[in-house]
Amino acid sequence: MTSIDTVQAQASAFRATFDSLKVEIGRVFVGHSALVDHLLVCFFCQGHALIEGPPGLGKTLLIKSLSDAADLRFARVQCTPDLMPADVTGTNILVDTPGGQREFVFQRGPIFANIVLADEINRATPRTQAAFLEAMQERRVTVFGVTHPLDVPFSVFATQNPIEMEGTYPLPEAQLDRFFFKLNVAVPDVADMAEIMARTTGDQQTRVKRAVDLDTVRSMLPLIRQVRIADETMRLVLTLVRATHPTIDDALPEVKQYVRYGASPRAAQAIILAAKAFALVDGRYHVAAEDVRRVAVPALNHRLILNFHGEMERITATSIVERVLAARGHA
Repeated sequence: MTSIDTVQAQASAFRATFDSLKVEIGRVFVGHSALVDHLLVCFFCQGHALIEGPPGLGKTLLIKSLSDAADLRFARVQCTPDLMPADVTGTNILVDTPGGQREFVFQRGPIFANIVLADEINRATPRTQAAFLEAMQERRVTVFGVTHPLDVPFSVFATQNPIEMEGTYPLPEAQLDRFFFKLNVAVPDVADMAEIMARTTGDQQTRVKRAVDLDTVRSMLPLIRQVRIADETMRLVLTLVRATHPTIDDALPEVKQYVRYGASPRAAQAIILAAKAFALVDGRYHVAAEDVRRVAVPALNHRLILNFHGEMERITATSIVERVLAARGHA
C-alpha cells in the first residue's frame, strides 16, 4: 500500500469505529447527535468531560452506553458529602495469607476502570474531589507512597446538576481546567421525547450491543496525534485562546468587562486534539478551520472565570466564547 492508501485506510477505520459506537449509543440514548459526537471525541482523545444538565435527561445512561458499546470496564461513583478519598482510589487492607501471616494488600477502588462516572461530583467534599485529580492528570494513583498505574483507555465523566446547588461544593478552577470538555445536556424536543417514551414504556427493552473490542479501541487512540495541522490553523487556535484574556490590548469589550481570567494552554491542547479527531471522523488527515470552530465552545466554556459584573448580570461563559469565536474564528 502507498502512504496515501495507508492514511485513507486508517481514517476509514477510525470513522467506522466512531460510527459503530455512535449507532449503538443511539439505541438507548435518543437525539443529541452533537453531544454524542463530542463525548466520543473526548473519549478517543483520552480526555475527561464534565456533563451538566437537569436530572432525568439520561446523563448516566449515556456514559454507561459508551462503556457497553466499547466493551470496557465501567465504574460509577455516586458522590455524596460523606464519600471519602479511599472510596474512590482504594486502600490497603489487612488480610490473612495462606502461611498464617498477615499482610497489607492494596484493594483497588472504582477509579481503576476504563470509564469512571463521577455522578454529581459537586456533592463530594473538596478533599474527595481532589482524589480524582492525580488520576485525571497523571493517569496513576498513589496510596501510602505506592504508585499504581491506570489502564488504557481511561476517562472520567463527571455529571453535575445545575439546579440544586444547596449542599454542594463547586469545583475549583484547577480541577475544572483538567476537564477536556464541558458538555451541556438540553431538554429533548417533542419528537425525541415521544421516541424515548416508545422505547422505555413498551413491552420491549432496547439494549446496547458490543460494537468494538478493547484492542480496537486502543489501536485507534494513537491515530489522532498523527493528524496534521497547518501553521495557519494553529494560529487560529492560539488566537482564540488568547482572545479570552481581558488583559490583552485588543480583547473584545465583553471580555474586558466580564472576564476575570481567560483560558489556559490546556484549552489550546484540547481544541487541537479534538479538532484532529473530528478531521479523522470526516475522513481527513489534516485539521480544517471548521474542525476548530466545532470544538471551541465545549473546550473553552468551563475555563473562563467571570468577574463580579459578569456574575451579577448573569452573563454565561458560553456566550462570551461564542462572541470571541464569531469575532476571531476565521482562518
